[in-house]
Amino acid sequence: MALFRLGPSNDNANFIRGEGLYLRPGDISDHLAWAHLRERSRGFLMPWEPTWPADDLTRGSFRRRLRRQADEIERDDAYPFLIFREGDDTLLGGLTLGQIRRGVAQAGTLGYWMGEPHAGRGYMTKAVRAAMHFAFATLRLHRIEAACLPHNAPSIHLLQRVGFKQEGYARAYLRINGAWQDHLLFALIETDPI
Repeated sequence: MALFRLGPSNDNANFIRGEGLYLRPGDISDHLAWAHLRERSRGFLMPWEPTWPADDLTRGSFRRRLRRQADEIERDDAYPFLIFREGDDTLLGGLTLGQIRRGVAQAGTLGYWMGEPHAGRGYMTKAVRAAMHFAFATLRLHRIEAACLPHNAPSIHLLQRVGFKQEGYARAYLRINGAWQDHLLFALIETDPI
């Protein structure tokens, strides 16, 4: 019965194809492209993310990140992906379906980041749509939640464009860029159009 399923086979959790792009878990061979894109986008991303650890872009830190992500996929806790453009395999950003809750909830959360050179070109809209199809069809989730800062207009428009509905406002919800910040709360359920 889908309501209480344990999750997908891990064979299905390693590749998502979208319109002109694809998503897959990171690999150690992605380190240089990932570190370069994150460093190049640091100023662009910092207002929207938790504070970066001092060693965040190092190979050792990336290796630890990969181990943690493999464990999360194995446990059906989270599905972290890197986003690549089809054709030239350029790394564009990242997306995570995390905090998977099974049982009666069948829910998870969506988080994402886009490298500055690729922002505003529609890639994240396509990536989120592909990830939502994966979340509902493969992971068999019922609900995906997302939160964003009230002054992050591009993120608000992205969520609305994909079909997320605003459901609330959470005070001091997440520690972003070193400070507890309020967030708008959004959700998409499996019967919503994407």
